[in-house]
Amino acid sequence: MSNQPLRFAVVGLGMGVHHCKDLLDANGCELAALCDTAPDRLEKNRQRFGVRATGSFEEILGDPEIDVVNLCTPSGAHADMSVAALRAGKHVVCEKPPDVTVEAVDRMIAAQRETGKKLMVIFQSRFEPLYQRLRETIQAGDLGRPIGVHGTVNWWRAQSYFDCPGMWKGTWRWDGGGSLANQGVHTIDLLQWLAGPVVEVYGKFGVFAHDIETEDKTVAVLTFASGALGTLTTTTAAYPGLDRTIFIHGTKGSVVAEDDLLTRWRVRRQESGSGQEAEEAEKAEEREMLARFGPRDKQAGGVASDPFAFATRGHLAQFEAMAEAIRNDTPPPNSIETARHTVEILTAIYESGRTNQPVRLAG
Repeated sequence: MSNQPLRFAVVGLGMGVHHCKDLLDANGCELAALCDTAPDRLEKNRQRFGVRATGSFEEILGDPEIDVVNLCTPSGAHADMSVAALRAGKHVVCEKPPDVTVEAVDRMIAAQRETGKKLMVIFQSRFEPLYQRLRETIQAGDLGRPIGVHGTVNWWRAQSYFDCPGMWKGTWRWDGGGSLANQGVHTIDLLQWLAGPVVEVYGKFGVFAHDIETEDKTVAVLTFASGALGTLTTTTAAYPGLDRTIFIHGTKGSVVAEDDLLTRWRVRRQESGSGQEAEEAEKAEEREMLARFGPRDKQAGGVASDPFAFATRGHLAQFEAMAEAIRNDTPPPNSIETARHTVEILTAIYESGRTNQPVRLAG
C-alpha cells in the first residue's frame, strides 16, 4: 500500500473534536474531512481545523479519497453507520460503545467480515502503559490465582449535561443507558480485558439525582471465568466527581490504580530469598513501578467532572495503530470482536437489574 497518510473523516463533532486534534499529530494519519448535522458546529470546526466540511454522511461515504471514517455519533446509531461505511469501502473507527445491543454489534461483525475492511472501537484505556503492564503481569500469573476484580466510577454530571438541545445522553435508545453505558463502559471493558471473560452478573440500578430516563447509579457483582469475583460501581451523581479506581488482587499480590495512575503495586516475591530479602525486593519493585506509572502533577477533576477534560492521548495511539493495521493488512487492536463481550456485560447488568435475577453469559 502507498506510504501516503491515511485520510480520515470525523463524523460527529462533539467528542469528535478530540479525534480531530489527535489526528493532526498521529503518524501516518491525515484529518481530511468533517461531518456534522449542526451547521454552526460544522462551520466553527471547519475554520478551526481548516479541512473540508459537510453535513452529509452520504457525501463522506461517496468520497473515494476518504480511507477511514471515525464515528463519534450517538451510540445507538453506530451499527447502522458502521455497516454503511464498511459497505461503501471505508475502514471504520467507532467510538465506545460499538452500539447499545449485542445484536447490533453482531451486525457490525458480520459486515466487517463480509467486506474485509478494518473496524476498530475506541477503548483508549487499553493503550495506557500501566494497564498494558498489568495485563501482562496477570497473564504471566505473577498475581497468582485471581481473587478480586473491582472498578468504581464515581463521577459527576450536572443536569445541564443532559438538557442541551438535541442531547441524546441519558436515553435508552441512543445512549443505551446512563452512568454504566456511557461513563462506565470504559471500566467494564478494562476489567474484562485485564482479567478475562465474565460468566455471570447480578446488577441493580436507579436514577437518583437527575431528570433522565436511564440511570445515574449502578452496582453489579461479576463472576469471572477464572473464578474471581468482581464488583462494579458507576454513577454520575457523586459531586464533585472523584477518581476512577481499579483494584485487582490475587493470591500473590494486589494492584490499585486511581484515575489511571498507579497507587499500589505489591507482588509477593518469595523466590527472591529470605523473608526480609523478599520483602525488600517487593518494595523495590513497587517503588520502580510507582516511579514509572504513579501519580504526577495532574489537573483536579478531569473527566470525573468534565466529559471533555482528557488527560491522556490514547486516541492518538489508536489512530496510529489503525493506520498500521490497514497498511499491513492485520487485525487492529480493539477490533469489533474484542468489544463484543463488553456490550454483552453491559446489557446483562441492565437485564439483571430489571429482572432482579442473576444473568449468565457465554463468557
